[in-house]
Amino acid sequence: MADTHSDVLILGGGSGGYACAFRAAQLGLSVTLIEADKIGGTCLHRGCIPTKALLHSAEVADTARTGAAFGVRTTFDGIDIEAVHQYKNGTIDRLHRGLQGLVAQHKINLVNGYGKYLGDRTIEVDGTRYTGTSVVLATGSYARTVPSIELGERIVTSDDALNLGFVPKRAIVLGGGVIGVEFASVWASFGAEVTVVEALPHLVAAEDPWCSKQLERAFRKRGIAARTGVTVAAAKETADGVLVELDGGETLEAEILLVAVGRGPRTGDSGFAEHGITLDRGFVVTDERLRTHVDGVYAVGDIVAGLQLAHRGFQHGVFVAEEIAGLDPVPVAEHLVPRVTYSHPEVASVGLTEDAARERYGDVTSVVYDLAGNGKSQILKTSGGIKVVRAGDTGPVVGVHMVGDRVGELIGEAQLTVAWEALPSDVAPFVHAHPTQNEALGEAMLALSGKPLHAHG
Repeated sequence: MADTHSDVLILGGGSGGYACAFRAAQLGLSVTLIEADKIGGTCLHRGCIPTKALLHSAEVADTARTGAAFGVRTTFDGIDIEAVHQYKNGTIDRLHRGLQGLVAQHKINLVNGYGKYLGDRTIEVDGTRYTGTSVVLATGSYARTVPSIELGERIVTSDDALNLGFVPKRAIVLGGGVIGVEFASVWASFGAEVTVVEALPHLVAAEDPWCSKQLERAFRKRGIAARTGVTVAAAKETADGVLVELDGGETLEAEILLVAVGRGPRTGDSGFAEHGITLDRGFVVTDERLRTHVDGVYAVGDIVAGLQLAHRGFQHGVFVAEEIAGLDPVPVAEHLVPRVTYSHPEVASVGLTEDAARERYGDVTSVVYDLAGNGKSQILKTSGGIKVVRAGDTGPVVGVHMVGDRVGELIGEAQLTVAWEALPSDVAPFVHAHPTQNEALGEAMLALSGKPLHAHG
């Protein structure tokens, strides 16, 4: 009979789970990883990777449509949705095979099946019980729905939208967060007429209000309608689409309704609450070292309240593996987790918003550098800007917020600046290659240091 005990027993093979498994194996620990579906989880198969593949197809469509503006004679003849899915799925398959190879390389015991936590550091899969010296819960999240709205062929979540077999002529997106905004961007680039309905006052409302306003302005220019501060009273499928009634009585019609109201922690049917794991609104309660109230049991990723981002879960997994191995790692700081919305234009940020910084420090100073002054941004014909927030008028940089095409690629330097509590004058002397968009971040630091170089007025 196979040995079912290991040093580290992990429930869930998504970003947090497999990162924990790989790092623990590197540190010489025996690892069992239980996954009900495919290694890689939501991020690889139903989230980050497929959506970004669609967004790249959308970027190519926009490039074809606007080639003449760059002196290239291109035409946009439409979207071959089957070919788009083939490209998307090929990307997923290659990455999945790579993960499978790493599982084998690290000699991880991968158990395929639905696992249920039984307490006593034990998880059962198809009648077999597995135990661990330490247990890591990493069951991920699911697409939330609205109880009063029934899903169907034309009313879908992001899981279904990823594999939609047609390009809608008109689409309604319920929810103006990251997921909703990204799908709205894709469908608009594919040629759809898109309306985003958001109950909060702004799109991407978790971001600095300056970012929200920049994105809303860009979306208006693209023809994407944003109905903010509005809720949906009812929605139903019709013979050839959907009918959505807003709270004021207005109705909207479209071929598809995407319900993108966020993601919930997948903890309800895994035996957690029944066996002593404390939950709050469905999230597993942990301390800053990701320990639950049960000795030897940890939780990582989307089931821990906070930013539901794959790279946060990944870092959680690495942290817990090192914690179990006794390396005393530094806890993952929530405000240092970078955030990127991969729409057209992109929104990228790290650290505190200006309002949050003012609440924490009492006084802040901020500056916005417009991408109109950046050579590479002008070459790309993108607009937007970079906002940098510092504590007081002499303190460190505590937040960086960016809007514009490709600004997600700038988040690395921004994160280092905030994480190392750098002063703007510490960063201002850095030499940024020309012409790059990275120069815009340098210009913002120069401006905040009191010595702007390419600023007008």
